[in-house]
Amino acid sequence: MSRQKLKKFAELRTFPNVFDNLDAHDPKNTVWNGEIVETKGQWHKFFKNNNPITLELACGRGEYAVALGEMFPERNFIGIDIKGARIHQGARAALEKELTNVAFLRTRIEQIEHFFDKDEVAEIWITFPDPFLRESKANRRLTSEPFLQRYRQFLQSGGLIHLKTDSPDLYEFTLETCQNTEGVELLFSDSDIHAKSLIMSELAVKTYYEKANIARSTIKYIRFKI
Repeated sequence: MSRQKLKKFAELRTFPNVFDNLDAHDPKNTVWNGEIVETKGQWHKFFKNNNPITLELACGRGEYAVALGEMFPERNFIGIDIKGARIHQGARAALEKELTNVAFLRTRIEQIEHFFDKDEVAEIWITFPDPFLRESKANRRLTSEPFLQRYRQFLQSGGLIHLKTDSPDLYEFTLETCQNTEGVELLFSDSDIHAKSLIMSELAVKTYYEKANIARSTIKYIRFKI
């Protein structure tokens, strides 16, 4: 690991808006403010309110968590990713903007159900995740049925899930999953959101990846609920 990354990891553990899971096999081994803490069922206590919680999965630099935190001060947002150097940027931006409704959790999304309690989360955004194009890795896609089963354990009934992607394969895969999975209702889909006026202000937020690739790709969006 480079010296710069080591510095960011050290700084990350001093940020008051970052929860850092040190062991993917032990969710209780999560550090916040230098102490080991339990996160499951404790998020409203951290935010000091009972406002709805939205997750940004595979958040990268946390552009969505930070931007939505600014747009909707009456809601709470948590960006989740395993890459600490990326989270560092979003966490620092949230602190500089004094956004007390934005936090970050560094962990593997495969473990996500261990960090949130039943009905603790109201909404999920999945922004430009790895599409895992090989069929043998289909179960690693964040909109696959195994992940939907994880989300069911903490997402409120009727909770919304948003997918924003430039991958035609992930877009079609997600549409099929919505159509073939019991208890899942497809609400909206668009294979090229920028070909017309955006249907919602949240879609105007651009991640670092989207800004780099938008000229070569059409951006797709799906909204569904469990």
